[in-house]
Amino acid sequence: MSSMAIQGDDHRVKLPEVKFTKLFINGHFVDSVSGKTFETIDPRNGEVIARVAEGDKEDVDLAVKAARKAFDHGPWPRMSGADRRRIMLKYADLIDEHGEELAALDSLEAGKLFTVTRALDVAEAANCVRYYAGTADKIHGQTLKMSSLMQGNNTLSSFQGYTLLEPIGVVGLIIPWNFPTPILLGKVSPALAAGCTMVVKPAEETPLSALYLARLANLAGIPDGVINVVNGFGPTAGAALCSHMDIDKVSFTGSTEVGRLIMQAAAMSNLKPVSLELGGKSPLIVFNDADIHMAVNLAPMAAFFNKGEVCLAGSRVLVQEGIYDEFVKKMIEKTKDWVVGDPFDPKVHQGPQVSKKQFERVLSYIEHGKNEGATLLIGGKSVGDKGYYIEPTIFSDVTDDMTIAKEEIFGPVMSLMKFKTVEEAIERANNTKYGLGAAVLTKDINLANRMTRSIRAGVVWINCYFAVSHDLPFGGYKMSGFGREMGLEGLHNFLQTKSVVSPLYDSPWL
Repeated sequence: MSSMAIQGDDHRVKLPEVKFTKLFINGHFVDSVSGKTFETIDPRNGEVIARVAEGDKEDVDLAVKAARKAFDHGPWPRMSGADRRRIMLKYADLIDEHGEELAALDSLEAGKLFTVTRALDVAEAANCVRYYAGTADKIHGQTLKMSSLMQGNNTLSSFQGYTLLEPIGVVGLIIPWNFPTPILLGKVSPALAAGCTMVVKPAEETPLSALYLARLANLAGIPDGVINVVNGFGPTAGAALCSHMDIDKVSFTGSTEVGRLIMQAAAMSNLKPVSLELGGKSPLIVFNDADIHMAVNLAPMAAFFNKGEVCLAGSRVLVQEGIYDEFVKKMIEKTKDWVVGDPFDPKVHQGPQVSKKQFERVLSYIEHGKNEGATLLIGGKSVGDKGYYIEPTIFSDVTDDMTIAKEEIFGPVMSLMKFKTVEEAIERANNTKYGLGAAVLTKDINLANRMTRSIRAGVVWINCYFAVSHDLPFGGYKMSGFGREMGLEGLHNFLQTKSVVSPLYDSPWL
């Protein structure tokens, strides 16, 4: 494999040649029906990485037909769980073996820190495959002794029932651009374990790792048609997938606005179920008794990690008035040390925003903050003369009705807010249309328990942040979506329950 090198002051990462740029349907890389392609862009400099096949409705239809044939007639749903587990474990090993290439592709397309994609994103994604591989032979229902029922001849008859957990069928998986490999495998893995077949639509900004993962699945022995990948755009390929009459379920991670469209498409087609992991505006609540050193270290990670392109980002930092001034001072000093630059440089904390569109969107929110009366403490500008880099930005004097306090920015922008009482903290934490995550920093366990039971969010951290894992259920309240991914609840996203009833020995019918 030929390679190219990305070099900075003291770092050098070799990237594989971009080989997989077509659609992946029924075990083969193919051109789109239209022959159209689109560019995938390097956010470090705005240059073209590669041209990728652009799928549309006709390509989605071909992929769905391949997945349907693989589900209705292929071996995957009919394999023993032990056989599916064996193949999935081989898949995980191949992901580890090619981890450097996968991590480099995600860093190249999404501007993510290579040290994070290699050590965390790809490694944990492989472990996610292993976790669900372990569930493949443990999918079983229940046996029930049913209540006696009165029959037409006034005789009480007894019945037994049992439930079967069966794969839901052909599923559509729509992947965002902020964590391409881990979110893709977080959906693909439980679907595989359940015995489903699937069509994956990666984000148009980050298709390359999805195609690479499809090839590795093929090498691992996952049968043709089980995993199909259609690159393309949301209004075309994504819409075709959601409205397809032969897709049995859609799992989507992305914006709340697109989540609404997916629900509409699902309802207007075959009423397919959907699970949605959508936006967030998570509060990080710092009480007077918190370890302020810990708080000042957690807050920038919560708000600026992955350049703020995280649905769980702790972008609303509520600090109790007793330590507010000290916290603000320390936060400014901490942020001055936050290094923005080439994501392949191990000394860098923050790479570029994923695209020019996202770059301009974040800058527009910063202008909203200025215009609506928030105080800009640090940052607020772009960095360099090329690429999509933005300084980590902190506003103080932010009120709950400001745009930067209400809307998901998906960029490195923190809103600092002062509060007085516990009751105020609870009210303001919940004063959002979202409910994905929250964090509470305090040494008082009683206060921590009160807060965790009062905040309406899918995950609440105590004295930590971003502690997520493939065995922890993850999802949101309110307009952050519904359904849970990861953990055993994530497996049940791709299963459905069938009840079977038969008469017991004392039935008059025997």
